[in-house]
Amino acid sequence: MSSLTSELAEVLTTVRRPGDFFASGTIEFLAPQLEVEGVGQIALPLLPTQVKQLVIAAERAPYGRGEQTLVDTAVRRTWQIGPDQVRIQGRGWARTLSAILARVCDGLGLTEPVQADFYKLLLYDEGSFFASHRDTEKAPGMFATLVVVLPSTSTGGELLVRHKDREVRLDLHCPDPSEVAFAAFYADCVHEVLPVTSGFRLALIYNLLRPGPGRLPEPPSYASQQTRLATLLQDWSADLSRSDIDAPEKLIVPLEHAYTSAELGFGALKGADAAAAAVLMAAAQSADCDLHLALIAVEESGSADYTGYSSSYRRWSEPDEDEFEEVEVLDRSIALSTWRRPDNEPSVLGEIPVGDDELCPPDALDDLEPDEEHFHEATGNEGASFERTYRRAALVLWPHERFFAVLCQAGVAVTLPYLADLTERWSSSGEDHTSFLWHEAHELSGHMVASWQGQERYPSRETTPSYATQMLLLLIQLEDKVRLEAFIATIAGGSGVYTESDNEAIVQALGLLPPRQAAALTRQIIAGNTATSLTACGNLLARLVVAQGHGRKGDFRGAATALVEALPGDPQRAAAERTWWQDRSVKPRFVIDVLEALCRIEQQLAEDAADYMLTWPQTYNLDTVLVPAMRDLVRSTIAREPAVQRLRDACLAHLRARIAEPLAPPHDWSRASVLSCQCHHCAELSRFLADPEREVWAFKAVEADRNHVEQTIRRAHCDVDFTTDRRGRPYTLVCTKNQASYNRRAKQRRKDLEDVIHLGSGDVSQN
Repeated sequence: MSSLTSELAEVLTTVRRPGDFFASGTIEFLAPQLEVEGVGQIALPLLPTQVKQLVIAAERAPYGRGEQTLVDTAVRRTWQIGPDQVRIQGRGWARTLSAILARVCDGLGLTEPVQADFYKLLLYDEGSFFASHRDTEKAPGMFATLVVVLPSTSTGGELLVRHKDREVRLDLHCPDPSEVAFAAFYADCVHEVLPVTSGFRLALIYNLLRPGPGRLPEPPSYASQQTRLATLLQDWSADLSRSDIDAPEKLIVPLEHAYTSAELGFGALKGADAAAAAVLMAAAQSADCDLHLALIAVEESGSADYTGYSSSYRRWSEPDEDEFEEVEVLDRSIALSTWRRPDNEPSVLGEIPVGDDELCPPDALDDLEPDEEHFHEATGNEGASFERTYRRAALVLWPHERFFAVLCQAGVAVTLPYLADLTERWSSSGEDHTSFLWHEAHELSGHMVASWQGQERYPSRETTPSYATQMLLLLIQLEDKVRLEAFIATIAGGSGVYTESDNEAIVQALGLLPPRQAAALTRQIIAGNTATSLTACGNLLARLVVAQGHGRKGDFRGAATALVEALPGDPQRAAAERTWWQDRSVKPRFVIDVLEALCRIEQQLAEDAADYMLTWPQTYNLDTVLVPAMRDLVRSTIAREPAVQRLRDACLAHLRARIAEPLAPPHDWSRASVLSCQCHHCAELSRFLADPEREVWAFKAVEADRNHVEQTIRRAHCDVDFTTDRRGRPYTLVCTKNQASYNRRAKQRRKDLEDVIHLGSGDVSQN
């Protein structure tokens, strides 16, 4: 879609002049010295007593019809006082008028200075109005009218201004007496003043003139560009709705001027940026697209070289950053944040990544100057490096119907709360699945499922539910079986992270689906995740069997077979690559869950699993895995199942064999003396261990040799306590024999006896 991004950018290059057919606002001011002949100085805010005096001094305002000037209160009802009767003085007012003209020039898209020629003073009382009309040229070079409403109390009297097919309604009421409201519009605009419903209003009217010869200013017109942009956006939106066309999800137009996050807003845009925003806003509205402002942040890091070696006098000082140069960019990321909507309402969008195919034009971020750049010296095995950041403001567009697709780019940390809000509002409404809210949730969840892969890279260490559990619970609340099936299939495919904490929600979700469908999905989950989430798979099958016993129906033989076929132990069964948070070791809880499930699903599968566990004792260690598991299972409802009995008998045989071994404390000081290290220091340690007469060995040596002997003692689990005697040089390592091996065996004997009794054996000799 590079042609789209290039063409859109090319059209916008012809939009340089900002402005519109009108400008309005309020501004702080210092009250002028306003005098009216026959009345005197006018107090501001305007007092009711002076209103009557002004009416006496004024005349009914006429209106023009062709070359005629008429007075007709059915067309125009207001009072006017001519400029020869009015004096406006004070340096504060001159500054205020100058500031108003500056804002008017920006609003009307004027690049040349203009002159404001005072025309008349108007007084609107209750019922005053002016019907729809155009202003006539009242002075050479006049191209627009400026209205300044002085502080006064009134309601109603809005100003309507029309230009071509557009209309604006301007409320010139200003409640703050320290401010004045103003409005300006081109002379060819049709406008009217609606009736004042109460109070009175005092307004200064100025003719805006172009000083010097030349063509009169006109409102900026980008009708052709707007039409072209709208067509481009409509075609793009149509392409996005087709699955066979690869189109960018959003379009990003970087702006020319720099803006901070604090000042970013549509009202703060400058020059050509403001012009582009105005045209894009109109085109986006025609094409049913959303328009936002955002900040682009480009983060880069990589390797650098130090180039300051020639400065010998700086050899021992910290290098300056200008003594480094970039070698290679190794990592680069681009993201949008700090979103602003045209209506200034808050945005739910978070940080969203930027695709290279979304920039208008595609090379918009080339040759930027970094806002921040830092170099770091080489440390250890790491060479010098750099980090830098570029920031630009940008206009961002997407089709309105694709909002959820764009929202999903912000990640589940943003979309899950949004989906939760939709779900809660739908649930509170009491409506069914035909409601608008439900369909909004259905559409959003569809985008979330499609983009779920990689959203949750590792299990949360917090107590809050995982993203997957939160998603499942929301889909369960929505009773959205279509999305539930799709999301469970995503879990089954290994997209994202699946842990045991998700199983309760998965069981609930599968309970909403037809039994055959639930069984098929269960098999997919287990087949797709045993390599990385073995314990979770065993627990899921056990939970489902329990749920089945509570009235749910389902044939889980396929899932059970997949689990048995994936049991770890046999090195011929290739294991998937592990990640840092995954633990493939077998726990007693896994054995319990597997046998609880298999014995209820199919007895032969349970027996096969038991035989397999006994075949691979390194994985299913009798002491750390099987005996603890049997302690629970011999008291369970499956205790008499052949598979359980088979494992129980093996555990008992193992325990009895060890109990039968002779156990007595050592009768002299000889200890096990086989060591892995054969250095002369460790050889001396070995001779000490084997000597039946020696209890203590003093090893006087430097620290490195003492540390080496200490490590050998620890690795070999020697029956030796050691301490360092720090008298004299070098220090002495004092080694004293103990009977730790016997104590460990005695402790193990007591536990073996307890386990044999627990597993149900008869009398056991306590040798």
